[in-house]
Amino acid sequence: MKKHNKKIRTKWKSANILFFIFLVFILILYGQYAYLSLSRKIYGIDMTKFAANRNTVTKEKIAERGHIFDVNGDTLALNVTSYTLIAYLDEKRVDSNNKPAHVIDKEDTARKLSQVLGADYEYILERLNKKQYQVQFGAFGRNITELKKKEIESLEIAGLDFEKTVNRYYPSGNFASYIVGYAKPDDNGIIAGKLGIEAKFNDILTGINGYDRYEQDKFGYKIPNTPEENVDAIDGDDIYLTIDSSIQRFVESAIYKVDSEYEPEWTLIEVMDAKTGAILGSSSSTSFDPNNIPADMSYENPLVSYTFEPGSTMKIYTYMCAMEKGVYNGEEKYKSGYFKVDEEDQINDWDKNGWGEISYDTGFEYSSNTAIANIISKYLSRDELKECFTKYGFGDTTGIELSGEATGKLNFRYPIEVYAAGYGQGILTTPIQHLQALSIIANDGVMVKPHIVDKTDSKKNNKETITKIKKTNNVVSHDTVVKIKDLMEKVVSDDWATGHKYYIENFGIIGKTGTAQIYENGRYLTGTTDYISSISMMYPKDNPKIIIYAATKKPSHNQNYALSDSIQELTKNIAKYYNMFNEGESVSKIIKSDYYLGKNISDIVNDLNSKGINTVVIGSGDKIIKQYPNKGTILVNNYKVFLVTDGEIITMPNITGWSRNDVVRLCKLLGIDYKINGTGYAVSQSIPEGSQVSGILEVNLENRS
Repeated sequence: MKKHNKKIRTKWKSANILFFIFLVFILILYGQYAYLSLSRKIYGIDMTKFAANRNTVTKEKIAERGHIFDVNGDTLALNVTSYTLIAYLDEKRVDSNNKPAHVIDKEDTARKLSQVLGADYEYILERLNKKQYQVQFGAFGRNITELKKKEIESLEIAGLDFEKTVNRYYPSGNFASYIVGYAKPDDNGIIAGKLGIEAKFNDILTGINGYDRYEQDKFGYKIPNTPEENVDAIDGDDIYLTIDSSIQRFVESAIYKVDSEYEPEWTLIEVMDAKTGAILGSSSSTSFDPNNIPADMSYENPLVSYTFEPGSTMKIYTYMCAMEKGVYNGEEKYKSGYFKVDEEDQINDWDKNGWGEISYDTGFEYSSNTAIANIISKYLSRDELKECFTKYGFGDTTGIELSGEATGKLNFRYPIEVYAAGYGQGILTTPIQHLQALSIIANDGVMVKPHIVDKTDSKKNNKETITKIKKTNNVVSHDTVVKIKDLMEKVVSDDWATGHKYYIENFGIIGKTGTAQIYENGRYLTGTTDYISSISMMYPKDNPKIIIYAATKKPSHNQNYALSDSIQELTKNIAKYYNMFNEGESVSKIIKSDYYLGKNISDIVNDLNSKGINTVVIGSGDKIIKQYPNKGTILVNNYKVFLVTDGEIITMPNITGWSRNDVVRLCKLLGIDYKINGTGYAVSQSIPEGSQVSGILEVNLENRS
């Protein structure tokens, strides 16, 4: 009995212990519950703020990237918004009023969307029947315009939404492309500049993002009557360039003419306002379309990044240096033909026989290398010549608002190197340096700094900032300017001088030509076309308003004349545009495009062709329904006018020899996709000439070299 009672007491003791443990556990749970329920802070965390943060959503407002314009307000870069269509399929998705926020009638939705999107009904329905939270509609639902978006919204279909995408668009294609540059979205969808003005001014173009902050429910809808914070985005600044689109067209037309006739490795032409330093036009034959970046594009802007031996255009500055030192006597004579440096080195004129004993003034007209060698050996030391070149802006950047500007190179030490530097061999310069140095002559000895930005329009402070013209003190004297102008005038005006091919009567053109050997792979090339031909010029002489620098590398033939016809035409076009002279019949007439819509196609084509303007007719109709360019655009030689007619049959023209820009323009007017391979000019097309236009046009380009 005692043993039995002992067992009972032992069992009760064990039960009591278990009950006690359970009671303690329950009390701990109740205590923790009370702590969580009644305390504002739990383990140092403010639970009110924590709960609010869990329900708080912040939606970023993306600032619109600033636009880029030319000096007259023509748009060169802008933002284009497109949308991607989304359909929500989860039946649990409702709005804040507990109404369905998903697609309900899938058959009706598929029918309506197929009509708007131009897709098959079965394809749309198949997407809507997927067991997913949301779906998209492939290519049919991407790149939707604002107009198409509104059309879809007007259908009032529950469960449809749009994702917004912003891209950078360049309406003029490869027009001034190395100046404008390009920008594209990064991995986060933020548009960032990669080249040119887009890259240099990326920070101010980008703007400042804003946001909306509010509390939302479990379905993602804003909870009414809860705190919210709204900060508006501040759009990026707009930038106005000094580029004048009309001058730019003249420049690009001139380059096209050089490349077509002489097939060089490259050509560049730069135009600057002589008084302000504003770059009015700048282009090269290595341009690209920023809407369709080629894989093999160069990331060097020829205006500021190309460095090459300039040749005889540097004789301007060697002569100026001697004049400034007070040692130059233009009537003094020397023996031309060759100059013996030492036992091993000899300098020759381009005509090795020379012209006998001639004056230094005549030597400048003939572009004599031995004139330079004699001047340096008698009157200028190495340090003095280098000091002059440096003072005229060579060997350093100009500070223009473009990235990647090169300094060039002024390394010359031994006598043969010093003499060669005097006539532009063995040193490296950039086109922008030549424009800046020429401004000294155009402004009576004062150097004007080149610039490419005319003004910026800030959205942050609603302030317009105009670029200030930067000038140095007198770099050379008035007497030196007068004398060098006279010499440069004779280079162009005298029949026997090297620059007479650039002469235009009554224009007062002054200049200096250059023909430089090309140094590659440790030696100077010796082929008959292995030269860089160039021209430094300005006009009118008495009060220069326009400065032009142009160069072309390895023209296929007749390199001394490769630039002259095109530069003459460019000079006349600019003069006419600015109404600089009473030119008379010597200046080609400049034509502006008119409003052609609704007019008879044959009448317009005949009229334009009679004026030397190329026309591209699209469609088989009689009336014009679209045109490019718009009314008021200046038309120059080799510029194409595209005319779209009301005909139903559209056939492909022969695009052989067309530039990338012209091909892109055609495809946009036709409304077809395109793929362009290579650089240069069209050599083949996937849609044959005369065939009905359909599908994707693939075009291969090649450089003419």
